[in-house]
Amino acid sequence: MADAEPLPLAFANHLARDRRRSAHTVRAYQATAERLLAFLRGHWGGEVGRAELAKVSAADLRAYLAARRGEGLTNVSAARELSAVRGFLKFAGGGDIEMPRVRGPRVKKGVPRPVSPQEAMALAEEASEDAAEPWIAARDWAVLLLLYGAGMRIGEAVGLTGAVLPLGETLRVTGKRGKTRIVPLLPQVREAVEAYAAQTPWGVSKDAPLFRGAKGGPLPPGAIRKAVRKARAHLGLSERTTPHALRHSFATHLLGRGADLRALQELLGHASLSSTQIYTQVDAAHLLDVYRNAHPRA
Repeated sequence: MADAEPLPLAFANHLARDRRRSAHTVRAYQATAERLLAFLRGHWGGEVGRAELAKVSAADLRAYLAARRGEGLTNVSAARELSAVRGFLKFAGGGDIEMPRVRGPRVKKGVPRPVSPQEAMALAEEASEDAAEPWIAARDWAVLLLLYGAGMRIGEAVGLTGAVLPLGETLRVTGKRGKTRIVPLLPQVREAVEAYAAQTPWGVSKDAPLFRGAKGGPLPPGAIRKAVRKARAHLGLSERTTPHALRHSFATHLLGRGADLRALQELLGHASLSSTQIYTQVDAAHLLDVYRNAHPRA
């Protein structure tokens, strides 16, 4: 009996309805599913349905990734593609198929540098996609966006209470030594936090932690670190890609766009300007590396 709707569309509807994934992720994963089916039809020379997808081998997936890399896919994008493929195969098999073991591409390790915007978003998406429950996926996505999109420390993010809701364009954050600061919130960050708050089974109250652990207690920072470790392994990212690296990336990317050091100091909650000045060194090192790789005379 044929499926009532094409598998990629059914997968997309599952992600949007059951997993509460962002529209961007749904579109990207549906496109990956469509590309995989098109490749397998040519690779095997026939139509591909659920029964055929259950027989996909590691060799088939390596051939697919090789074809995609031939189209110019970067290491991070290829690793993300493999993650989407795994999700699609798991969905198509009803969670009962044995997943082919394929190692994702490794990202070349070089000098210390900030996580790129593409890598930061891929990391957040991968961590949330691997969550056990949709509300946990929404939680991890929201916390990681607070680190990268608002430059918060992980302790500051998990320490938020329900009193911060409803969110506005800024958020008052209490940092080290009880120092408070105001950080702007991008619309995407506000939407992520609000989506989590709407899904959490523990409810939200002003005097209780906003982010909860799986059993309802305060969310320990270790749970986010564990999700990031697993996600970066899937994506082939460096071990330097930690939750705190997302905060570093927030600072470096702002500085690269012309942010003033004093303003950056306030956004990060640094007690002294000397703590913020390290980002000028990181940014200069990154620019020098780009120059050496791109300039014909370098």
